[in-house]
Amino acid sequence: MESVNFAGDNPQPRFGHTICVIAPNKIALFGGAVGDTGRYVITGDVYIGDIIQKKWKRVEASGNVPTNRAAHQALAIELNQMIIFGGAVGGGGLADDNLYVFELREDTGTWVTVPVIGTTPGRRYGHTMVLIKPHLIVFGGNTGQEPVNDVWSFNLEKSPYSWQKLECSSEQPVVRVYHSAALCSTGSANGMMVAFGGRTSDQSALNDTWGLRRHRDGRWDWVRAPYRSQTDQPAQRYQHSTLFLGTLMLVIGGRSNNVGETLPFEIYDTETSDWYKFQPIQRFRHSSWLVEQFLYLHGGFDSDQPNIPTESILRIDLNKRFAQTPQLLKQMNTIKADQSFTQSFNPKPSLPLAQTQDQFKKTNQQTSAQSKYSNPYQQIRVSSATNKNVRLANQALVAMTYSPEEDITNQVKKVPIEKLQDEHKKLGPGFQDPNSQNKSQFLDQLCQPFMQNLLIPKDYSQIPPNSNLLTGIKKEMIIKLCDEVQRILEKEPNLLRLRRPIKIYGNLNGQYLDLMRFFDHFKAPYDNLYNGDIDSQDYLFLGDYVDRGSRSLEIILLLFTLKIKYSDQIHLLRGHHEDPKVNKAFGFADECFIKFGEDIMDPNSIYQRINRVFQYLPLAAVIEEKIFCVHGGIGQTMRTIDEIELIQKPLEIVHDPKTYQQKIALELLWSDPCLQEEELENTPNPDRDIFQNKQIFRFGTNRINKFLQENSLNMIIRSHEPTMEGFERQNNNVITIFSCPDYGGNQPQCKGSILTISKRGEIIPKVILPAAPIQEQRWMDLEEPISRKKGFANYLVIQNEEVQLRKRPPTPPRQKRFSSQKQFK
Repeated sequence: MESVNFAGDNPQPRFGHTICVIAPNKIALFGGAVGDTGRYVITGDVYIGDIIQKKWKRVEASGNVPTNRAAHQALAIELNQMIIFGGAVGGGGLADDNLYVFELREDTGTWVTVPVIGTTPGRRYGHTMVLIKPHLIVFGGNTGQEPVNDVWSFNLEKSPYSWQKLECSSEQPVVRVYHSAALCSTGSANGMMVAFGGRTSDQSALNDTWGLRRHRDGRWDWVRAPYRSQTDQPAQRYQHSTLFLGTLMLVIGGRSNNVGETLPFEIYDTETSDWYKFQPIQRFRHSSWLVEQFLYLHGGFDSDQPNIPTESILRIDLNKRFAQTPQLLKQMNTIKADQSFTQSFNPKPSLPLAQTQDQFKKTNQQTSAQSKYSNPYQQIRVSSATNKNVRLANQALVAMTYSPEEDITNQVKKVPIEKLQDEHKKLGPGFQDPNSQNKSQFLDQLCQPFMQNLLIPKDYSQIPPNSNLLTGIKKEMIIKLCDEVQRILEKEPNLLRLRRPIKIYGNLNGQYLDLMRFFDHFKAPYDNLYNGDIDSQDYLFLGDYVDRGSRSLEIILLLFTLKIKYSDQIHLLRGHHEDPKVNKAFGFADECFIKFGEDIMDPNSIYQRINRVFQYLPLAAVIEEKIFCVHGGIGQTMRTIDEIELIQKPLEIVHDPKTYQQKIALELLWSDPCLQEEELENTPNPDRDIFQNKQIFRFGTNRINKFLQENSLNMIIRSHEPTMEGFERQNNNVITIFSCPDYGGNQPQCKGSILTISKRGEIIPKVILPAAPIQEQRWMDLEEPISRKKGFANYLVIQNEEVQLRKRPPTPPRQKRFSSQKQFK
């Protein structure tokens, strides 16, 4: 085993990436995570490696570039082409379920999304993907909720393209993630996808081997691979890799349930059912490939530094490795140079233009029956089923017509793929992709009434007291708004990475008029308006949008709308009131019934739908890798902020947590810093422990200093508690802001504040005083429904526990600190 040094644009050390051989002696690396396991960044880079010249080159790619991802799968499908699917994007988020094809041409690359109709395998990571021509097979992985064992097939030669879920009547493998699979191309297992190992639902590692095969009649079934010896079993492992060399399955690296265990390099002979063990190759979450008799490994982790990925490439000469094993050496000597790769990747000559147009017509005729169910523009990108080799052409056919009834014989021309993005300029004014155009129009139409009715910072003072600002907004519109904002939030990690300049808002608690006052005095998230600054600022909201105040619906619907319009600049964190167990008792449920007369226990109600969106809100954010932002605090459990990214969505807050991640989530939303800087240790906080589970604590100065140091942070910004000045600085490293003056209506001395962080890093509070008394009923009467006998009480069962919650007074302010300043860095 030797280390191989490559020159050129060496990729950063990474793990969870893919490498596939896309041409003889040429490899393509995509994605993965860089940095250690405690602080990593997901990438979407493409690097091309030349095995002969031992040189890397980073490739700039154009087209429909996929999102950054790791724990995905990639395969070579043609000469200089690879296809990718699935993966994770960090923070518990998953990559979309599109298929992306990458084509290399000289020193540049192009990404294309494969048009698909019908159901897909859905988002997942840690799965496997194997090409049994012409079928692309995806097996297992984790959907973000649980590991699975489903199998999906995608026929690369049959248009219109669609996924098919395979129903196998035979015995099937158990659910698994981080397993391996490879195609056997010779011997008795010829044409079989062989899967090995992985980790199942109880987190235990596996050591079973399964083969998936397709019968001539189109049926698929699984067969469990026999092991000749019942005593000498292969090691249980996951996050390994497998490759086939003739009839031999090579099992490389990985890890087991035993921390620090070194796993042998193992070989399974599909002809004799024998296992062979060799000296360990200590890598996991790596990539591997074969060139002749040489096995290559890149990246991943090794046992010496299990938390820091490596960039090194290892090469193992299998002739030497098998020298003392005559059975395997004999197999090696009988394996001829495999020509199937070169043959299958041999490009065919292009068709003449007239013949291509004729084929295009035939393809449209063949798929016309499905045209009313699929996008007609996709048909241009569907290849004929008569083409046995799957290959993306280097030219595209462009139809110079806008009507499907027009004759296209003289209206079609070929355009190089690399110039296709500029072709719309020649097609006529206003031409846009119909999919993006229709989606954009739909979102504009959806958001328009909410923006018009609710974003009125210059007119809020003219609103009649207790008037309904949601007049004309129907329940169906709100449900659609929730659907769209949830799609955005699903893709976001639970820990956001944000930039300066930025404005930070604390608790709002249904005080819509105060939010308009902030927007009026300090500018609002408009674009192209004199009072707007969305083009130059991000906005971060720290949660607690609903409850106690009388206009929670107005606030949350406006913020959802802004999130849809400016998804990259409006950031919404979750507060402890974004939880149905809390907001059923503190006013949000009451408001939904009063304004829409709905049964809030109906799963299709506005109240229930908004609460389902809350389950996708991120839990925290980091600004420029130095300022940690959260609703409540850091609690006493979390060690590194990257642990937040491991929390899965959708997230239900568990108030009596049983798992480590449940406890972290609870403390992020409910914990507070100690009231005095001199309090060094964490202390119980019974005043906040409203469900009496003894899980709520105040964190002390020692905890704050250790957390900041271990995470390379400078400051914590949080909300969750009213303050006298609207903001409070503690220990020079914790800032509490509260954007809801006179919280609860009985604290008229308490101001409200937001923070602005400039591009240079200056943190400046912006303060408003409590509003002058008006006839508006600004706060909900939470005790009134308890005694009501009809109407509302019929829709809301109030248990004894909830009665006590409704009688709780609002949270009192933190004590005033005279060291607070108007500007600090």
